[in-house]
Amino acid sequence: MQWKGRRRSDNVEYRGGSTIKKGGIGIGSIIIALILWKVFGINPQTTLGVAEQLNSQTVQTTPVQHTPEQQEVHAFVETVLADTEDVWTPIFATLGKTYVPPKLVVFTGSVQSACGGATSASGPFYCPADQKVYLDTQFFADMKTQMGITGDKQGSSQLSKQNTAGDFAQAYVIAHEVGHHIQTVLGISSQVRQAQAQTNKANANHLSVRQELQADCFAGLWANHNQKRTNFLQKGDIEEALDAAEKIGDDYLQHKAHGHTIPDSFTHGTSEQRKRWFYRGFESGDIQACDTFGVKNI
Repeated sequence: MQWKGRRRSDNVEYRGGSTIKKGGIGIGSIIIALILWKVFGINPQTTLGVAEQLNSQTVQTTPVQHTPEQQEVHAFVETVLADTEDVWTPIFATLGKTYVPPKLVVFTGSVQSACGGATSASGPFYCPADQKVYLDTQFFADMKTQMGITGDKQGSSQLSKQNTAGDFAQAYVIAHEVGHHIQTVLGISSQVRQAQAQTNKANANHLSVRQELQADCFAGLWANHNQKRTNFLQKGDIEEALDAAEKIGDDYLQHKAHGHTIPDSFTHGTSEQRKRWFYRGFESGDIQACDTFGVKNI
């Protein structure tokens, strides 16, 4: 994808980690976990589990010296986030609303969010409690090495091949997390949490799948509108996103890890569903087409 030379967002924070002392889970962590459970429906075991993992080690804060490769990745992230801002602002205007964009936190190793602590192993995530997207750019390298998502294109510089290989797949990941922000500010996420609190685990997981697929659709919608704005797509870019969607499908990941799948435990959707809903958003460019909660079969 073509991304250089466009506006870069200033809604990006860079964190190099923090000093965390060894020890057990404190009362503060427990209180935060209970609040997140009551208000945002986040499983307290998840929050406390990550907190315990973080508390079992010491991460030393040091001044961060960014390499040229890291600087290019940061420029990429800032550009993609700016693109999401420039797409969603007018869409919200058509809905009679004002778009307030999320902050995007780029971290290294570990991070503390309003939803608790997280490490690089957590992968990119959106925290509704502070309305921030969290991203360790090591995930981009993992996409290339572990998922086999490369997307190298002719004419790319060696620097770009090393750091932004599969660049549109990476942009899709950011756009998906921003999609969760859209759901939060539109009130969709709170409705999902309320419905999940009133049903069983399998149905709650099914609602989570619909929410994730809608975020995929929103990512596709973003790509549609951004293409009209900037003509940024190159040959093979959409295929990159579809390949990424396939390789983060619940069925793909479970089969790869365990050799079988448990559909009732799915929380993000199958590979086929994720690909289909991303493409539905991309093909239509219509936010109404992303109503995953209004269709019988997803």
